[in-house]
Amino acid sequence: MKGRAGRPPLWSYWVVLPSFVLLWGLIAWLLQSPLLPTPLNVLDTLIRESATGELWHHLGATLGRVVVAFILAMIIGTAIGIVMGRSPTTNALFDPLLVLLLNLPALVTIILMYVWFGLVEVAAVMAVVINKVPNVAVTVREGARSLDYRLEEMATVYDFTRWQRLREVWVPQLFPYLMAATRGGLALIWKIVLVVELLGRSSGVGFQLHMAFQVFDVAAILAYSLAFIAVVQLIELAILQPLERRSSRWRQPEAAHA
Repeated sequence: MKGRAGRPPLWSYWVVLPSFVLLWGLIAWLLQSPLLPTPLNVLDTLIRESATGELWHHLGATLGRVVVAFILAMIIGTAIGIVMGRSPTTNALFDPLLVLLLNLPALVTIILMYVWFGLVEVAAVMAVVINKVPNVAVTVREGARSLDYRLEEMATVYDFTRWQRLREVWVPQLFPYLMAATRGGLALIWKIVLVVELLGRSSGVGFQLHMAFQVFDVAAILAYSLAFIAVVQLIELAILQPLERRSSRWRQPEAAHA
């Protein structure tokens, strides 16, 4: 049986993940290779890095970049998406540029930002934002196009202010699209931030992965990767899934009457 919103129930994680760890440990024990450390070796590295404070320092640096880039990308992308969705002229003018940015490889953007602005924090964040804004804009544009004109007419009849129109009419209808942009945005931004750190920063999980790669320290690579994945999963379970359930509540009355 699936959980809400078509997601698997939580108990499946308690079956699949331990099974994966056992399989990993068995393969590592059979191979006896430094290129595939056992789960205990990786856990030992994780505990050691955590005790020295290095793990928390680099995780914090990565999460800080993710949060800043995500907020900027969502604000800019949402504004662009709403304007393009509500104005056919604006959409016709800027759609080719949007398509160009959607197809521009993230690596190219990162390299250009570093070349033009240097290996600084602003360039790193800008590279991530530029790669994410088009995705947000495209998603929100579809939501803006689907706004119910009858609710717009109601807002006009009752003389809603711009703030009331935004809060009472637009946001509830755009919320599912904003959630889709949020989920996709975080999934993309985390990956781009790691590449940004690997190429030009002196802190963060991406930087640590690069340093571990230089000495073929697979245990450190896996330890930092798993720590970052654990944080991502915590955000998914504690924030994104509850918000996603909230975004789908408006469909429930319709389903009850169907």
